[in-house]
Amino acid sequence: MGMRGRHDNRRMTHTDLAASDLALGAPVAVRLADWGVIRARGDDAAAFLNGQLTQEAVKLDVGQARLAGYCSPKGRLLASFVMWRAATDEILLACSADLLAPTLKRLSMFVMRAKCKLTDASGEIALWGVALPGLLHGDAAHPVPAAAYATSAINDGTAIRLPDAAGATRLLWAAPADATPPWATTSRPDVWNWLEVQAGVPRIVASTVEAFVPQMVNLELVGGVNFQKGCYPGQEIVARSQYRGTLKRRMVLAEGASAAAAGTEVFADADPGQPAGQVVLSASLPHPAGGARHAALIEVKRALTEAGELHIGAADGPVLRLRDLPYEIPADAP
Repeated sequence: MGMRGRHDNRRMTHTDLAASDLALGAPVAVRLADWGVIRARGDDAAAFLNGQLTQEAVKLDVGQARLAGYCSPKGRLLASFVMWRAATDEILLACSADLLAPTLKRLSMFVMRAKCKLTDASGEIALWGVALPGLLHGDAAHPVPAAAYATSAINDGTAIRLPDAAGATRLLWAAPADATPPWATTSRPDVWNWLEVQAGVPRIVASTVEAFVPQMVNLELVGGVNFQKGCYPGQEIVARSQYRGTLKRRMVLAEGASAAAAGTEVFADADPGQPAGQVVLSASLPHPAGGARHAALIEVKRALTEAGELHIGAADGPVLRLRDLPYEIPADAP
């Protein structure tokens, strides 16, 4: 049995989050100031990325998007991307803005003689997070892609369907910087951030660089690792973690009484003398009844999730209550 489905008084089901908590009565779009875009352009762009990322890039067609990771030689994630082919010779990579510059610099070191130019396209391409109430499929003017990581053209931009969360449809809309979204815009990112956490898809940020092997944050469970593709930095370690069944850490979803930034340490009652894990992503959402709800994706030692309470920040810090992720975490062999 996987980790989903095992319940106790510390675990709540994913459906405990009522749709009304989102106050999402109509489609809304928020400019993602904490995201950026790397452009890879040239005849060898796909082949180059294929040799660097955890995901297949050569077979990525125009109109397709995929989740991918970029690892160090030790198999630790340096960045994570939503990547899509914008043209025959161009692939775009959306990632956290706070690690774009070092990631771009590192990738550029390995281009060598490849016909591939890497640039920061954040000034030209704006990224918007779009949340739609219910699992909508749009209309003729705004055709929402039918499946996760499929794309469609909406106005002057590209809409990428991301995994749904908490009963809402999520899109990443990439468009020229001066384009106006066809949805109502908001300057409050809290709903989008909440949905990102609820979706259970990791996003590496500057404070978590080199903290995780992909499986520690469930990247392979959400389609971010292709085990049939060719080599890439850290591939041997990632493959060993997958096939030897030695993975002792996973990412879980939790709620607590206080906010916690990515990288914040988590402690467990069963072993309070040392950190049990750390926050991967977090979000806070004002509650209709007052106050706020705080949610986080947490990478933690698997054995400790069922052995007493988890605490944020310190051994005696606020208690974390586990939720079910929207997908199953398989039981790894001992």
